[in-house]
Amino acid sequence: MSGAAGRVAALILRHWYLLRSSWPRLLEMIYWPTVQMLTWGFITLSLRPGADVAGLGLGALLGAAMLWDVLLRAQLGTSLSFLEEMYSRNLGHLLASPLRPGEMLVALALVGLIRTLIGMVPTSLLAIWFFGYSVYDLGLALAAFFALLVVMGWSVSLFVAGLIMRVGLGAEGLAWGLVFALAPLSAVFYPVSVLPGGLQPVALALPSTHVFEGMRILIAEGRLDFGHLAWAAGLDALFLGLGIAAFLGFHRSARRRGRLLQTGE
Repeated sequence: MSGAAGRVAALILRHWYLLRSSWPRLLEMIYWPTVQMLTWGFITLSLRPGADVAGLGLGALLGAAMLWDVLLRAQLGTSLSFLEEMYSRNLGHLLASPLRPGEMLVALALVGLIRTLIGMVPTSLLAIWFFGYSVYDLGLALAAFFALLVVMGWSVSLFVAGLIMRVGLGAEGLAWGLVFALAPLSAVFYPVSVLPGGLQPVALALPSTHVFEGMRILIAEGRLDFGHLAWAAGLDALFLGLGIAAFLGFHRSARRRGRLLQTGE
């Protein structure tokens, strides 16, 4: 393999070796989604004593919790892969190599996807064991929801990675906290209708909101709302374009200012 594909594959392989040789990293990727799943699963059981655990209540809350972790893991997985290069002071070496910024962007996104799958697949299987609930019962819609949330996670992380590249590690807190600021507006565990009227248009401007609204409609009514899917896909395209533009723009600015070799605060 040579050319752009070879360079992307080489960076992915670097991060794969890093993950494979570090069991704490692998454990951390599985640990937090599992804690989230168990917490919401037991909360649901306590609210509905004696109820059928495979019913709508568990499906809506536990399914939402796991889909939220898809978004979170996609964002964190991509951002942390970039931060690994910053912490090891390897970013300057990468960008001095034939690796282009766009190729690095693609590699980081794919590493984020790998991290997401490592975290979410075991968690989804544990949900079947603990609660008899399978998120795979959503069928092909699950693949659509997963893809839409991963793309949104990429969009947020690319903006954060670009900002860190531009201003330094002083902005790394955004890698951990920015996506959480979107959670109240994403209507993860409740419908958009419970939000104040002024916030509802803001919520509906997020791809994640349409995913969670679509999930609840699918569970409650047994139908896939293609309107929500279309809105989520269109907004994802917009968000991803803005994320890529921000990453490349911050890279150009950092290169002009000589910030690429200054990876400290």
